[in-house]
Amino acid sequence: MIFVTVGSQKFQFNRLIQKVDDLAASGEITDKVFFQIGVSDYMPKHGEYSRFLDRDEFSEISGKCDIVITHGGTGAIIGAVKRGKKVIAVPRLARYKEHVDDHQLQLLHQFDEMGLILPCYDVDGLAEALRQVRGMTFNAYESNTDTIVRSIERFIDGE
Repeated sequence: MIFVTVGSQKFQFNRLIQKVDDLAASGEITDKVFFQIGVSDYMPKHGEYSRFLDRDEFSEISGKCDIVITHGGTGAIIGAVKRGKKVIAVPRLARYKEHVDDHQLQLLHQFDEMGLILPCYDVDGLAEALRQVRGMTFNAYESNTDTIVRSIERFIDGE
């Protein structure tokens, strides 16, 4: 299953939702798709969808999927990689009125450099990204919190 999540921003992300829906319509996506569409006004026709999900619903759906296609939000990306999901992240862009600025481009570059996700900077590349991601192996996410705690423990232990 593919889980498409656009978060809870006050901005639409019709561009991503419609592209995934078009890929499902054309048969390029044969997996079941669940969309979390937020305030977007494009309603997918080739998968189930909900505007928003509570924590339990989100956890249940993300637990069932193999691939997460998400916006470039830190929380969505980290949540998916922590669960060992293959993540394709598409940045929200200001020119499409999807966000106030283009900071998600920088976030995607950072997560890509860490080997955690497959960024897709243009939705027209989404079909190719889906073909690629299936065969990719990503690094495990390591929380900074855990790293800091281990550093403190090593310091206390005199290492």
